Amino acid sequence: MDNDNVIDLAMPEEKDTLTAVLREGARRLLDQAIKAEVEELLSGYQDEETEIGHRRVVRNGYQPEREILTGIGKVAVQVPKVRSRQGEPVSFRSALVPPYIRKTATMEAAIPWLYLKGISTGQMQGALEALVGPQAKGLSANVVGRLKKQWEAEYQTWCQRSVADDWVYIWADGIYSGLRGDDGRLCCLVIIGVNSRGDKHFLAIEDGVRESKQSWREVLLSLRQRGMRSPKLAIGDGALGFWAALEEVYPETTVQRCWMHKSQNVLNYLSKGTQDKAREALKDIWMAETRVEAETAFDAFETRFDAKYPKAVECLRKDRESLLAFYDFPAQHWVHIRTTNVIESSFATIRHRSRQAKGCVTRKTMLTMIFKMGECAERNWRKLRGFKHLAKVIDGVRFRDGIEQSKTDKDAASSRP
Repeated sequence: MDNDNVIDLAMPEEKDTLTAVLREGARRLLDQAIKAEVEELLSGYQDEETEIGHRRVVRNGYQPEREILTGIGKVAVQVPKVRSRQGEPVSFRSALVPPYIRKTATMEAAIPWLYLKGISTGQMQGALEALVGPQAKGLSANVVGRLKKQWEAEYQTWCQRSVADDWVYIWADGIYSGLRGDDGRLCCLVIIGVNSRGDKHFLAIEDGVRESKQSWREVLLSLRQRGMRSPKLAIGDGALGFWAALEEVYPETTVQRCWMHKSQNVLNYLSKGTQDKAREALKDIWMAETRVEAETAFDAFETRFDAKYPKAVECLRKDRESLLAFYDFPAQHWVHIRTTNVIESSFATIRHRSRQAKGCVTRKTMLTMIFKMGECAERNWRKLRGFKHLAKVIDGVRFRDGIEQSKTDKDAASSRP
């Protein structure tokens, strides 16, 4: 058959963000693990020197890059080389990527393992065997330990970095992993911010004590000390600790309560037979085109359910102003700032991980795992929808019902009785 007549068809456009995250994560993890293997090999020769006092065994560049075909696409790998300057030759053979391997056996199962269980030294072996097959049995516990130490060092450096920028919105939430540490259930305090250019970044991934005010205060004070100026809007759930700490550290920041969390809290006070109707009534509020329409829908909800379910109505009523704060910001941003979904979606796999884990883990292990997963996810985030309006929010431009107000509109509003 004439190969000139064979046409390579273009691959469909990548639409699965999770797959892209996992593919990039696989590449980086393999790269780090292979480097840890090399360091383990070299450490065995660290006391051996040549006649002129140089280290006898050293790194010697890389083998040509090659791609391994996996269940989620091709993953590029590049294996380092070592050489002996004197005496018996020494070569490096990766247990993860043996020579000539071009295809993995069960990548679909391996990648979730690497991220959901890979931090545990005991579980890493099984994960890597799933990645490349039985060849990974040569991977030592020391290599895994080196990899963990590298991640822990990266996390500590990340926690001290500067965060000086114009952060327009921040999202805050406490992520309960389900894992148990020495003193109870582990909680991670997470803050994600978006800057004036529309780029979303993790600002904090810190250990917390049941989302207390003091824990959140320490997180916010650390951000302020590292350069974070007062955000224009903070989005979060009903954790009182965060809001009390925010009022103390960033009193000028406007508060927006998460509609997803609030709706669930309200529905918990209702009978199951009433929840569907109440859910639609709540949607009428946060999906209203204007604040006036939202206020009307709010009043209608109170009238409809107050007699039989006063606790549900009170749960909604007490946060009325903070639930409707988004109307004073660009309409293009409403889909992002009404809820904390940006955090929830990023950490859905962590909750899956916690259901798989048994026994206790250290807080350091938990934080490192969450940091590495978050770091990988962050590289694939898209800019905030309508990001061109973010600079206007920073500059103090006023918005009413999501629409930018001109000077004429402001003058007319101020002249109203």
